Formats: sequence, structure tokens, C-alpha cells
Amino acid sequence: MAILNKGQTFSDGEQVTSAKLNTSVDGATFASGAVDDVSTQLSGGAIIVKDGGITTAKIADSNVTTAKIADSNVTTTKIADDAVTPSKIADSSITTSKIADSNVTTAKIANSNITTEKIANSNVTKGKIENVANMKVLGNTSGSSAAPQEVSILDEDDMYSDSNTAIPTQQSVKAYADGSSNFTTEDSQSAGYQIFPSGLKMAWGDAKTTSGSAITFPSGVNFSVAPTVQLTYNKGVNITSYYGATAKDVTTSQFTYAGSYSNLYGARYLAIGH
Repeated sequence: MAILNKGQTFSDGEQVTSAKLNTSVDGATFASGAVDDVSTQLSGGAIIVKDGGITTAKIADSNVTTAKIADSNVTTTKIADDAVTPSKIADSSITTSKIADSNVTTAKIANSNITTEKIANSNVTKGKIENVANMKVLGNTSGSSAAPQEVSILDEDDMYSDSNTAIPTQQSVKAYADGSSNFTTEDSQSAGYQIFPSGLKMAWGDAKTTSGSAITFPSGVNFSVAPTVQLTYNKGVNITSYYGATAKDVTTSQFTYAGSYSNLYGARYLAIGH
């Protein structure tokens, strides 16, 4: 199959001249036999590369250099799956602007790869910390360096738990320190009590009743053992009239009044204990 179309055709016996030879060469074109119509084709008698005619197999190793690739001509669709490996990425070449929103997922972060130095100051917000149980704070009561743990907050007006690791509320501290400090020696004084930081307890009140009647300690003092009870008349019917009074059958909640009775001024008691 011919691969050239002659520019000059000679007949038998025709004289060959330089002009005819020049015409034969200069006017020659490629014939259809010169192309495979797969990778090449004819265009105006010339051979050109057909669209899609340069396949991977036609490109020699290392023949596509950076200088041969026009700017912006390597698109995402031109990169085969898994073809961009870590070794193909230059150091510091993946900048923040190159990462699409929401594209760094948990699965893309290797174990132990978020270190303290990678977290900017003030960037771990309260919403990113696991929930803390009610009446707990994060702290360390181990006696040495340790990871934070939940520490109890106790709201106990009497500090009953006596814990050396829990934290009291402001209200319970005030209640514990203040107690019910309304003690006076006036006849009109109502019953009351005071609990001291050491655990010592005092209770007081009116003992104006008939002999043999029970007097109950104020609610809240909560003696754990029977206290010592002292009774006295602060005033008498007149300046020379005073009456003896005693307490018996003392328990953690009450005692029995025993003694003389004054219509005008009953005895008052003071109980001290724990």
C-alpha cells in the first residue's frame, strides 16, 4: 500500500528534467497507507496525532516532565485513585487553604497524633470536655501528681461526712461556722443551739414547766451522746427569792425538769456536749 501521493507522474519515455523532479518531490503528500487511523490520521496530506492517540504505552518512562505540563492542566479527575502517596507530597505543601471544609475526619487522624503543642491556647472549650457529674469538680486529691478526677462537693451544714478530700459549699461552711448563734440570757429568748467547728455543741432554752415534765432539745442540734445540762433561775419572784432546779434522765434529745416552779420566772437550761 502506497504511503505517498506523487507530486509529478512520469509516462514511459518521458524526459526527466530537474523541474519535474522538484515538482514530484515538492508536491508529494502522504497517502492513507501512511497512518494507522488509531494514533495518527491525515490532515491536508500531512500526518497528525489523532485525538486520544497518545496512550500511556506510547509515553516513555520519565518523558513527561513538569515543564511539559501546562499550568492547571492536572485536574483531580486526571489523578488515579491512591496515586498521590505521602512520598509525592513535599514537606509543608499541604496548607490550611488546600483542605476543604469538613475534610479532616476522625478516621484521618492517626492515634496519638494530636499532641498538646498542636492545640492552640484556649481552643479546648468546655463543650469539648466530657460531662462532669452533678456536685462534682475536676481535681486531684491523691497526694501526688495524677490525672484530673471527679472530686465531690458536699452540702452538709454539720460537716457530718468529715471528709479530707471533699469540698464544702459556701452555704454549708457559713452554716457550720454560724450555727444558730442567737444565745442570750433574756427571759424571752427562744430555744436555740450552736455547733462549733470542733464538733462541740451547745443548746439552750426555757425550762418553765412543772416538775417531772420533759424538755426537748432544739431540732438540729442532734447530740450524739447525752450532754451535760445546767439549769438556773436568772430571775426570781423578788430579789431574795430564787429556786433550785435540776435535770434528770438526760438523753440525746431531751431531759426531765425537776425542781421548784415559779409562776413568773421559770428555769432556763444550757446543754453542752457532742
